[in-house]
Amino acid sequence: MIRALLLILAAVLLMLQYRLWISEEGWREVWGLRAAIRVQREDNGRLLERNQRLEAEVGDLKEGLEAAEEIARTDLGMIGPGETLYQIAAPVPEEEAQQ
Repeated sequence: MIRALLLILAAVLLMLQYRLWISEEGWREVWGLRAAIRVQREDNGRLLERNQRLEAEVGDLKEGLEAAEEIARTDLGMIGPGETLYQIAAPVPEEEAQQ
């Protein structure tokens, strides 16, 4: 009787150990999920920094004209009233100039 009970308990223990260590629902899944969480946290950190930069830029655009002027000058190539644009071209290499 006791021997049969010990065999049954040993079999149950082996089944539980199999599920824990070998099956796809055990530790392998836990390790995979932990890796996925780590990657997601890194992505969230990068996105949080980007959102903070964008919020600061939106705040600058709402409060004053300096940020709007800077964007107009750098991205759109605009100049202010009374300003003169001087554009300096890069020198042409002699080989291209002779052709």
